[in-house]
Amino acid sequence: MVAGGNAAPGFYDAALQRRQTLMGASGPAALIKNGKVFMIAMFACIGGLLYGYNQGVFSGVLTMPSFQRHMGNYDSNDPADQTRKGWLTSILELGAWFGTLLSGFLAETASRKYGILIATFVFILGVVIQTTAISAGHNSILGGRFITGMGVGSLSMIVPMYNAEVAPPEVRGSLIALQQLAICFGIMISFWIDYGTNYIGGSGDSQHEAAWLLPICLQLFPAAVLFAGILFMPFSPRWLVHHNREEEARKVLANLRDLPPDHELVELEFLEIKAQSMFEKRTVAEHFPHLRELTAWNIFKLQFVAIGSLFKTRAMFKRVIVATVTMFFQQWTGINAILYYAPTIFKSLGLSSNTTSLLATGVVGVVMFIATIPSVLYIDKIGRKPILTIGAIGMAICHIIVAAIVAADRYSWATHKAAGWGAVVMVWLFVVHFGYSWGPCAWIIVAEIWPLSNRPYGIALGASSNWMNNFIVGQVTPDMISGISYGTYLIFGILTFGGAAFVWFFVPETKRLTLEEMDVIFGSEGTAQADFERMEEINKEIGLDTLLRGAGSGSGVVGMEKEHRGSEKEHHLEATAEHE
Repeated sequence: MVAGGNAAPGFYDAALQRRQTLMGASGPAALIKNGKVFMIAMFACIGGLLYGYNQGVFSGVLTMPSFQRHMGNYDSNDPADQTRKGWLTSILELGAWFGTLLSGFLAETASRKYGILIATFVFILGVVIQTTAISAGHNSILGGRFITGMGVGSLSMIVPMYNAEVAPPEVRGSLIALQQLAICFGIMISFWIDYGTNYIGGSGDSQHEAAWLLPICLQLFPAAVLFAGILFMPFSPRWLVHHNREEEARKVLANLRDLPPDHELVELEFLEIKAQSMFEKRTVAEHFPHLRELTAWNIFKLQFVAIGSLFKTRAMFKRVIVATVTMFFQQWTGINAILYYAPTIFKSLGLSSNTTSLLATGVVGVVMFIATIPSVLYIDKIGRKPILTIGAIGMAICHIIVAAIVAADRYSWATHKAAGWGAVVMVWLFVVHFGYSWGPCAWIIVAEIWPLSNRPYGIALGASSNWMNNFIVGQVTPDMISGISYGTYLIFGILTFGGAAFVWFFVPETKRLTLEEMDVIFGSEGTAQADFERMEEINKEIGLDTLLRGAGSGSGVVGMEKEHRGSEKEHHLEATAEHE
């Protein structure tokens, strides 16, 4: 059993080394080397930019006088109306939660390519509905943001999936980092656009409707680029293989890599994709035999049945707790309270001018973008637990300091301006701590802890927890700021300290752990081993191990291909004989 457990990682190491030998430079350098992959990376940036922009733009819009005139009691400073303001903001996250639940079904039945097309259309429809708020008022904002949220939720899952499947393995890590940076960049520019458009018609009662309509409408530009661009993009090779369109998948791969279809690198990647597809189909056939056929109804049911199965064993339930509770604490650090209501929060900290509070909000976007960059460099060197723990403690301390300042000076900001700016600086420092820690690391933890056969459903469960807690935080924050003032920061601070304790005592360090070692930690020994044995059998069946052995001994891919096809023919004849 031990030998078998080591065989699979060794096999993947050999595959990785062979790809690196054929491909040359990996990581960001490979993006420059391969022009088509670089364009895919830029395409990833559009999806991330759209997601981030939509997350940040509404915080400034909420404080604009012209917007408040159209929203009535849905955007007022009256304590009795804060729940309505919460719905105006958080209904986007509720829509995104539904969109996330539907994204797997959409991506598998319509394809990743057309799934992005549909989700982008839904997003554009929601934005167009929001623009009618001049005459329709708050109802069009509520309905439009819910529909926009459905598009955002689907795009946040399908776009990274598509780019990861189209890009070669050597640059997937760079694409993930680029996607995270694009999200933060989108948040940053949304804050500064709000700051600029706030001056249209004046920043007071004379402010023009364009001050808030323009930031909302500007979302349509990247969405239109995404909508049009995806039409010229290829189908995902993995999706094509999974739906028995193998020759088309091979041609797409060759075109993407600018290599002939019979090149060894194309053959190697094609067989790896085919092995993964066969693995998933056989895993479904073993665990859920009644859902093995790839019908639309079976695909829809499978994601819910598979997620439900994660709760049936103690070992898997431990993973469920780690994934969902980590995402709970990520949202209850208060990060999206800051992103959604930053100008409102800064006003409550003594920045009486709306222009000044929007300026301070713009700084939030800048520091968050900058703070995210270093995490890409040292996340695999230091580990997840230390970064998450230090980040949580730093954020919690910032919350407690802000709570102390607000408790002492909330009725006398005019005479204690330095205290108000001190609280603002603490909010900026809080965002820095989040940017290098819980922003990227929480998603890494959620992705790493699952066995191969459960990973898609485990990540979907974690994303569902993220969006639902995102919705709750967005809903209750206005009431908290209005009703309990400094208690808001105390609650976030205490919960963030709780997040640090949870990570330190209950979350294992996943840096450089094999899937077998992860099984031992969670008490499900043998799950990853069984997965690896099934994958090893598939690799032999389709000739992937033969390709690697032939590459090591200098033999070419043509001979391997003949051997592989001959082997497939033998399997077919044997199966026919047995059937007869």
